[in-house]
Amino acid sequence: MADERPEVFHVLSLDGGGAKGFYTLGVLKELEAKLGRKIYESFDLIFGTSTGAIIAALLALGHSVDEIKGLYQTHVIKIMARTFPWQKTAALEELCREVFGGKTFEDMKTDVGIVCTNWDSERPMIFKANVRQAFGRKETFVPGFGVPVGDAVQASCSAYPFFSRKKVRTSDGVTIELGDGGYCANNPTLYAIADATDAMKVPRDRIRVLSVGVGEYPAPKKSLLSPLRYAKYIFFARLLQKTLEINTQSMDQLRRLLFKDIKTVRISKAYTQPEMATDLFEHDIRKLELLWRRGRDSFGEFEVELDEFLK
Repeated sequence: MADERPEVFHVLSLDGGGAKGFYTLGVLKELEAKLGRKIYESFDLIFGTSTGAIIAALLALGHSVDEIKGLYQTHVIKIMARTFPWQKTAALEELCREVFGGKTFEDMKTDVGIVCTNWDSERPMIFKANVRQAFGRKETFVPGFGVPVGDAVQASCSAYPFFSRKKVRTSDGVTIELGDGGYCANNPTLYAIADATDAMKVPRDRIRVLSVGVGEYPAPKKSLLSPLRYAKYIFFARLLQKTLEINTQSMDQLRRLLFKDIKTVRISKAYTQPEMATDLFEHDIRKLELLWRRGRDSFGEFEVELDEFLK
């Protein structure tokens, strides 16, 4: 990775949202086509939480959007179709093992941030690729704390209680229990801007941020579960969904207040039609393909603004 900073510093931030990441991929499909090259080649910093962490890590490793969508069609549907937390966790672990293999944060082709929640200290833990992103203790910085990319990504996606929490071992021999990054920053844009402005010392007038969400949808109403199990499931699922949505909106409101001078494009449309009802555990491929198309449509609504943004 080159040390010279570009004239404009481009940041890409990707929200969490489980299977709704198909919407994110729809937006990114059009973005990649607009750029005419892989996304990592046009962004200096890519942050992601949960499903956004999967996408961010794969983009930063050099994958195309079509490749990532293919992986989502194969793995994410299988994960979300599982009933019990240990089944979902095992399927997620399999995804991370097969997709990321032995990749480390030193393999990243651009700077990256993978957001997790430290379950023990109740604070964010962000896996970063480059010492430039460190706020302190630069002399002892280790990319990704020495944790494999797959383990960090799995931790970022571990939405307890629907997934088991993830234990990782850092390069200095410490074992840490982690949970879904959405508990602290489902929308990681603030963290990404903080890296750019405070750690990397990029002047604010040179920063351009593209923040991509997963869309907003009505809650689904049907389930094949028994009435009692469905009642328990839907209560906790909707509580988790509401928690993540409140976090997402709060972080974006703070971004508008604290960094209103930094040029930012936020793409995450709201849909109220009954046929758009879904949640982060969606595994109906027809519905997910619809989210993919809505993401591509959403990009079109911001295309003129993004033409100037991407120059």
